[in-house]
Amino acid sequence: MPERDKLIGVGLMVISAIVILFYLYGLFFTRGLSEILIKFTIFVAVAGVMGILGWIGYTLATTPPPKPIEEIEKEIEAELKKLEEESKKEKESSGSSS
Repeated sequence: MPERDKLIGVGLMVISAIVILFYLYGLFFTRGLSEILIKFTIFVAVAGVMGILGWIGYTLATTPPPKPIEEIEKEIEAELKKLEEESKKEKESSGSSS
C-alpha cells in the first residue's frame, strides 16, 4: 500500500504542475482563453464559498438542538440516586448474609 500511496502522490503532483502550466499559458499567452479562465476561476471561488455556506446552513437547519443543561442535570441526579440505592441494597444484603 505505501507504494501505491507514493504513486498517487506523484501523480497528483504531476497533474497539478500540468494544470498550473496550462493555466499560466492560457492566462498570459492567449487572447480568448484568458477571459474564460478568469471567469471560470471566479466562478469556482464563488461557488466554493457559497457551497460551504450552504452546507453550514443545511447542517444548522437539520441538526436537532441540544438538550437544555437543566434536563441533563436532572438525568444525572436521577442516575446517581439510582446508583446510591443499588449500592445501599448491596451493602445491606452483604452485611446480613455474613
